[in-house]
Amino acid sequence: MNLSVQTWTYLIVGATFALYIFIAIRSRAGSTKEFYVAGGGVPPLANGMATAADWMSAASFISMAGLISFMGYDGAVYLMGWTGGYVLLALLLAPYLRKFGKFTVPDFIGDRYYSDVARTVAVICALFVSFTYVAGQMRGVGVVFSRFLEVPINWGIIIGMGIVFFYAVLGGMKGITYTQVAQYCVLIFAFMVPAIYISIQLTGNPIPQLGFGGTVAEGVPLLDKLDGLHKELGFAAYTDGSKSTIDVFFITAALMIGTAGLPHVIVRFFTVPKVKDARISAGYALVFIAILYTTAPAIAAFARTNLITTIEDKKEYKAMPEWFKKWENTGLIAWTDKNNDGQIQYLPGKPFKGKPKFNTQKGKSGERLVTNEATANKNELYIDRDIMVLANPEIARLPNWVIALVAAGGLAAALSTAAGLLLVISTSVSHDLIKKQINPNISERGELLYARIAAAVAVVVAGLFGIYPPGFVAQVVAFAFGLAAASFFPAIVLGIFDKRMNKQGAIAGMVVGLLFTIAYIVYFKFLGGTAAGWWFGISPEGIGTLGMLINAGVALAVSRNTEAPPKNVQNMVEQIRFPRGAGDAQQH
Repeated sequence: MNLSVQTWTYLIVGATFALYIFIAIRSRAGSTKEFYVAGGGVPPLANGMATAADWMSAASFISMAGLISFMGYDGAVYLMGWTGGYVLLALLLAPYLRKFGKFTVPDFIGDRYYSDVARTVAVICALFVSFTYVAGQMRGVGVVFSRFLEVPINWGIIIGMGIVFFYAVLGGMKGITYTQVAQYCVLIFAFMVPAIYISIQLTGNPIPQLGFGGTVAEGVPLLDKLDGLHKELGFAAYTDGSKSTIDVFFITAALMIGTAGLPHVIVRFFTVPKVKDARISAGYALVFIAILYTTAPAIAAFARTNLITTIEDKKEYKAMPEWFKKWENTGLIAWTDKNNDGQIQYLPGKPFKGKPKFNTQKGKSGERLVTNEATANKNELYIDRDIMVLANPEIARLPNWVIALVAAGGLAAALSTAAGLLLVISTSVSHDLIKKQINPNISERGELLYARIAAAVAVVVAGLFGIYPPGFVAQVVAFAFGLAAASFFPAIVLGIFDKRMNKQGAIAGMVVGLLFTIAYIVYFKFLGGTAAGWWFGISPEGIGTLGMLINAGVALAVSRNTEAPPKNVQNMVEQIRFPRGAGDAQQH
């Protein structure tokens, strides 16, 4: 069938959405336990798939390969940080938290630190992290819809909000879990099919991971060709790094530690029947995640090579292929003819002051004119890095159904994570604030109602964050990881491994770590701070590591100078780490 991209998109995206909604209706939560932790009865294989989908967000699917394709070697921090963080979570935290048997991270912190103040601080941290993270997901949904359904980005976000609202509010964790199993299948198929196609096209090797290190038609290694293309245009070599060693270390550590503190991933280990199942599902999830993460650098290199080759082959704007003009209509590609020669100059540096703002007029070459003033830099082309994975099949001239499949995969990645985050927000409000503190005698039906209301409000707020995002998708997500690292991680790790850690230390550490990290990010990203003022050369993306160290230092210092926790709490901490009988631990 020779259907258009838009027709294929309606068919494939419509079919996947119908599947998600069908699953949500069939898996409707009837109790708070089903709403919060899917009844604690999810099989390890299904939980591994759901965890992978929950964890591989729009940042992993849409933005990570785009970041690597623009940053080259420097983009490796995202690969190392996010993958290493999952290993850290699976080995260091998940089994112990599962044995503790609580619904949420604030629940663990509230009981471990025998304090409603600690629980409230943890709720605030969870909301900060979740809303920052969900902004990136909604932005990703908007980017996909704006191109493939040819609607404005803001309308795309509103459509995504409607879908997430339906299955997150109706099904709770039970609906989300089985929806995420389907979303993992969609997103991994959508990621791998074009990768295999393009690997064969460029290198003749059907395995993208091997094609990445293979040779192109001219007999030159792919990465050597890409280095050459970069140098011809005046960019640094693709395989060279520009970040300082300390910044690479701190960003990688922030992403790793932040992963291990993400509440929507941690809660997945409460959905299996036993501690042993938590370990097994973590292993499955790592395998499922590795499939995408080992492919991302290959897609980044393929997309960058094809993009530069296309621009070089068709210098004139009039000769650019249809995909270029389609993406131009979304505002995610823009060209301004600074020297009036009708040809695209793609060079280092910013072509505009800020992101392009289009007006309704066309230039003499037929390009969309941009209203915000161009810079003196000679670069004429703006490319939003969030489009690289989505535009990749079009740039490589793959069949229309493959292009539509990638759109469905991007939506699956964004929606699966958004749903998990919305559940964290709703349970933080209904369970940790209302049930545990404001109204302990609330009925189960009342608690479930509040959970659904909180999820509905969270969907609206998340949509507003998506419409007015504080940065591109992966950057926003990197901030969320930094906040998670600086707030939750020390409280959880010290809560498991240090029985002397008390409520005063945990509360002081979380507050100081979170405030320090927020202040640093806000100053350097939104209040005009420059790279020259970075502490020790650490960028805002990496400052969460320093925030975590400050948090741990404050927590340890305060706890050692205040009274020890009650004996029953110390015994409880010992019991969490005690392996005997762990396989029989049941969730209460």
